[in-house]
Amino acid sequence: MGKAIIKIIVGLVIGAGLYVATMAFDFPPVFRWLFFGYAVLGTVVFLILDAPTMKVMSGGKALVSLLVFYAILCTVFISGASLWPQYDPEDEKGKIVKILKGKPNILDPWKADEVIARTKELDLKAKELTERIKALGTVQGAAGQDAGAAAAVPASAAASGGDVLKIGEEQWQLQECYNCHKLKGEGGKKRGPELDNIGTLLPQEEIAKKILDPKSYKAEGFDVEYEKGKMPDKYKDLMELKDVQALASWLATFKNTSVNTPKPIKMK
Repeated sequence: MGKAIIKIIVGLVIGAGLYVATMAFDFPPVFRWLFFGYAVLGTVVFLILDAPTMKVMSGGKALVSLLVFYAILCTVFISGASLWPQYDPEDEKGKIVKILKGKPNILDPWKADEVIARTKELDLKAKELTERIKALGTVQGAAGQDAGAAAAVPASAAASGGDVLKIGEEQWQLQECYNCHKLKGEGGKKRGPELDNIGTLLPQEEIAKKILDPKSYKAEGFDVEYEKGKMPDKYKDLMELKDVQALASWLATFKNTSVNTPKPIKMK
């Protein structure tokens, strides 16, 4: 009995060590528990090795016992597997197709500076239209038209006939930004800052600049993540200009001052 207790303690210690190690490497929670489960399973195996030998069975009784054992084993494995997150291959395939379809032509590349300049130009036009609408209409009418004008210009940079904000939200999902950033109470925020108030802290063109050049801004309190380059420098190759602008426009609409979004520090 004493040996069994020691083995259980050792197994739990190893499992806890694996859990902490995987957590340090930012493994998803499901994989942390998976490694812990392996340690527990190994402990159970060692306990079984010390168990008393079963009586020898033969004939029909042995066959029935074997079938019952395999039935229990299969039930446990199938039930356990059903508890893990299930991935739809067609959904993942759709994401890959969208990314490849929207990839810029390598024979006609565009640069980040050109994208930023174009975004600034569009932002200025939006502001000019806003002022003209305010001058022509009443305060209430101007407020309603202001929102339409502000969205109309970025939409011209998005795909033809598309809603820029809808495309921006789609890009958020497609590029899986939620893996590192928390927004609207969803997603993670360990690798990157929460973004519910990013529209108050950065204008649209600067958000686009950050997407294209992750080193252009550093979130306050995220020095280690910045130095390690947690935000990948790949979106200028994966995303088209219209998609970058759409995503930046969508993020710029989030101005929830009750959320403590870290202050962006300009680095370039």
